Amino acid sequence: MTRLTRLRSVGPDAADLVDRMVDLSVRGLPPGYADGEFVFTRRGHRGPDGRWTAVPEGRSVRYSAIVALGVATLPEKTQRAALAGDTALDLTGNMIKRLPDITGLGDTALICWAAAETGHSDLGAALARLAEIEDAATGPVYTVEAAWALAALAAVRTAGGAPGLDGRLERSRDRLLAGLGDDRLYRHVIGSAPWYRAHVGCFADQVYPMQSLARLHAAAGGDSEALAAAERIAEGICAAQGSEGQWWWHYDARTGGVVEGYPVYSVHQLSMAPMALLDLADAGGTPYMDAIALGLRWMTSRPETDEELIVEELDLTWRKAARDDPKKVVRGVRAMSTAINRGARVAVLDRMYPPVAVDHECRPYELGWLLYAWLFEGLSQGLSQGLSEGLAG
Repeated sequence: MTRLTRLRSVGPDAADLVDRMVDLSVRGLPPGYADGEFVFTRRGHRGPDGRWTAVPEGRSVRYSAIVALGVATLPEKTQRAALAGDTALDLTGNMIKRLPDITGLGDTALICWAAAETGHSDLGAALARLAEIEDAATGPVYTVEAAWALAALAAVRTAGGAPGLDGRLERSRDRLLAGLGDDRLYRHVIGSAPWYRAHVGCFADQVYPMQSLARLHAAAGGDSEALAAAERIAEGICAAQGSEGQWWWHYDARTGGVVEGYPVYSVHQLSMAPMALLDLADAGGTPYMDAIALGLRWMTSRPETDEELIVEELDLTWRKAARDDPKKVVRGVRAMSTAINRGARVAVLDRMYPPVAVDHECRPYELGWLLYAWLFEGLSQGLSQGLSEGLAG
């Protein structure tokens, strides 16, 4: 049963939306593809006639690697339509060529992950570069990057393994599990952070560890501790989900309470929450299809704004619904107040800074993760392979 079929059983309207968004993503990727990599964003500009255009800005290795993962789920003909004639393998190869100049753990991990899933012949080089960067790293590490590193190694394991992989996989696993510790949810940083925001974790800090721990369980022949941690995170974010389907942004990792809900991001609603929760279900965890469907419905009907977030004429989605708070006052005040007094709200800020703004940009990874979330079907196969290897060992 495909992911879309499972969704249709609980929410036909939500499934129709995903169908529509998959097609939009394929059409929306080529305008952001230039010289073998993706732009950082397509920023909306409104002309005197009221019509929107989307202007490409910058370049992003990270977003290119994420798109490679998403596009790899498509048939080759459709890959070439999404990548202006290239394939996901070509795009991954372009990123691998950049590896000697890349020093970030997250970017390197994503490239390695893409190399594993596209079957690139230079996977060994990508894995070696990831090992170099991890071995040289000292001090705190961002939770998201630690999760991507584990996901990459789990993908290598599912793809057939590599010399020395088991030891690295275990160290990566232990680092991520230690970062959760006794907290209800993940913090933004594994290691020390400034006191006034050390307790805060964003939505991405929950989604990517949940995903990677579920995938570790699938790839490593069963890992009950990893699966239990992924379940803890899923239960936490689903319990905190807004009544209209909002996946909130900042949490108190100690309690699981919401520190600050806004912005609400399109990519969270359409892609990242479904991706991680579906991976958890594929790995034998709790299915949260109703929560996924509710989150999807926010994209077409929401209390924050009547402005459409899905822009068919530009083949993109606007990035987020946010507070009219350009200096991020609410985020800072609530982080500090909850550091001092758990559960503090400073409710007057909701009236001073209502969530009525829309961020008119679209980053390529938003479309890449959408394809990956809904078209990826390899985890159950990886689970079977991993369990067989585990039993054989």
